[in-house]
Amino acid sequence: MLARLFARHRFALSLTLLSALQIAVAGALLLIFTRVPDSGQRNALLAALAFFLLLALGLGLRFVFRAYIFPLARLGEEIVLLKNNPAHRVMPQGGAAVRTLGATLNDLGATCQALQEDSEARIALAGRELAQERTRLAALMAELSVGVLVCNIEGRILLYNRHARQLLMRGKGAGEAPDSAPLGLGRSLFGLVERGLVVHALEQIQHRLHQQHDTEEPDAHNAAKAEVSSRFIAPLASGFLVRARMAPVLDESGKLGGFVLVLEDITREVEADSRRDALLQAFNRDARSALANLRAAVETVQAFPEMDGARRERFISVIEEESQRLARGVERALNEYGSEFEGRREFEEMRAEDLLGLLVRRLDSPALRVQPATAASGNGGNPAADADAGLWLAVDSYALSQALAHWCRQMADATQVREIFLGVRRDGGLARFEFGWMGAEPGAALLQSWEQASPAGDAGGEAMSIGAVLARHAGESVYRYDAGSASSRYCLLLPASAAPAPLAIAFRGEGRPVFYDFDLFQQAGQDAALDSLPLAQISYTVFDTETTGLYPAAGDEIISIGAVRIVNGRLLQQENFDRMIRPRCPVSAESVAIHGITEDMLAGHPRVEQVLPQFQRFVEDTVLVAHNAAFDLRFLQMQEAQTGVRFGQQVLDTLLLSQVIHPHQLEHTLEAIAARLGVTVVGRHTALGDAIVTAEVFLRMLPLLADKGIRTFGEARDAERQTRYARLRY
Repeated sequence: MLARLFARHRFALSLTLLSALQIAVAGALLLIFTRVPDSGQRNALLAALAFFLLLALGLGLRFVFRAYIFPLARLGEEIVLLKNNPAHRVMPQGGAAVRTLGATLNDLGATCQALQEDSEARIALAGRELAQERTRLAALMAELSVGVLVCNIEGRILLYNRHARQLLMRGKGAGEAPDSAPLGLGRSLFGLVERGLVVHALEQIQHRLHQQHDTEEPDAHNAAKAEVSSRFIAPLASGFLVRARMAPVLDESGKLGGFVLVLEDITREVEADSRRDALLQAFNRDARSALANLRAAVETVQAFPEMDGARRERFISVIEEESQRLARGVERALNEYGSEFEGRREFEEMRAEDLLGLLVRRLDSPALRVQPATAASGNGGNPAADADAGLWLAVDSYALSQALAHWCRQMADATQVREIFLGVRRDGGLARFEFGWMGAEPGAALLQSWEQASPAGDAGGEAMSIGAVLARHAGESVYRYDAGSASSRYCLLLPASAAPAPLAIAFRGEGRPVFYDFDLFQQAGQDAALDSLPLAQISYTVFDTETTGLYPAAGDEIISIGAVRIVNGRLLQQENFDRMIRPRCPVSAESVAIHGITEDMLAGHPRVEQVLPQFQRFVEDTVLVAHNAAFDLRFLQMQEAQTGVRFGQQVLDTLLLSQVIHPHQLEHTLEAIAARLGVTVVGRHTALGDAIVTAEVFLRMLPLLADKGIRTFGEARDAERQTRYARLRY
């Protein structure tokens, strides 16, 4: 009862006690001056009284600061946190009034959180159709068979699809240093495609747009109508060639705001053209020589009909040799040209058993039954069961099945056969398809007519005959007749192909990868003075390292680097850097206890000399962000002499920024900051995991910095320098 009464009237009782203390001090002074005549005693009493007054004042101030001033300062920071993270809850400390205020703030936070969740639900509902359109766009771009890039007028990449990534980043493995800049949103196209080619194409497009503007009223949507575009061939750093088609992207006023670049790999096509040109030149040279010799020999024989027999035989021998040489040259040219021609055809790779099943479905009918080629195969009447599961072919299955169906109908009509036996097996480097039937032997002329007969095409014309299909596939046919059993066997021999290599399926996070950001159309260029740029418009690389120990000056080394990119205020988790490094010094037990990376796990990974140049490429044209960045940068600096790689980028540190935002908070560890800002900590103490958490924390800090008037990079850097942690050295 008394405790509750005291707690309720604590402030009033404190004021009463302070007033009583003032009255007591005044009374003591009055007594000293009226009752103590000796000045020495009076001064001693006054000094003692002053000491006790100062002590009481100090204790009172200590109580006031601990119970009210400091808790209220922390409460002010908690209010800012509640504004940006309604899920945050205040931990009431200090006097009863402050605790009551904290509880009230928690109630307000709960109400604000409920309102925010309701607003977010409404926004999500309203934006669902837009999200569906973006998903359709991403799906469409991902499935295109050509590479597509969308860039702003400065050449910064706004969108790219998966095929463009495969084309431009081909040949860049995890352990090999790239020869060109990495592909990513906000990065420059000129690190991937030669700048002069792109600029020339842009100049052509701008010239055509100006011509169009002079001849008709400009319209933001008439580029497609006028087919304003430019084409060029571009070599890539990987040695491949691409055919590029550039189309403009116009803004509302009809001005050029960017461009779309469609890339198609033509490396094999150009190589094939070069080989064919060389082949034709060689054939032309050999043919001219042979024809000249033939003509000379024939003219000599015609000019001297009375020459003796021996000399005539020599000229006839020359004619025969040159004719054979010319024939061999023609055959060789046809074979080589045929292989080049076949390489351009769109054959599909399929298993022999699948092709056999397709033929069975196409041929089997009530008028012509299809049975397995081996009666004792025990396959339940399924011809495909006789096929070799590892036998693959590259074929035009439609043309082959259509021609075989026509061949079988001709054979059945001519021989009155109502049942055939069908099978396939490997014969060396060939696939041997066998068609068997019982009955009289057809003549060679009849077999030849079946092979040369063309079926009717779907469009009303003629399709390819079985002979033409075999020639196209570099195959041949063989017919055998067994008089003892009165059975015929017609065999098709087609070249077998190697089984396709297993696909290396890269890991993809939840959802479709984010490969576009059209807000970059309006973003200012990164070439302006960095200090004046708003924090939200800067491209960042957020990174973290794991090390063998905590002392870089003592020889500890980096064993893992993880990084993600932030572009236009968005975290791009798909564009990440994650490498393990094999160190030259042992990993300390204390470090293993923290990050769990043992020396066995590092065996076989590249050295730091290979990884740091790749990391330098990844972070170029960005500002670095890290938690306790001085620690990570010190390790990078210690490797400069060994690797020749220097990181001269500007840096922001979430440890220092946390002190700027929350100067009265006691903890500024990454976990504590994440908890205050409502960031879920996953994958802690892995380089990439810590980098992702740091990136999310940094994005949550941007509005808090803006509330303190810190909106540009220069302001953030100056604020960092004023914190006490900025003086730490490693």
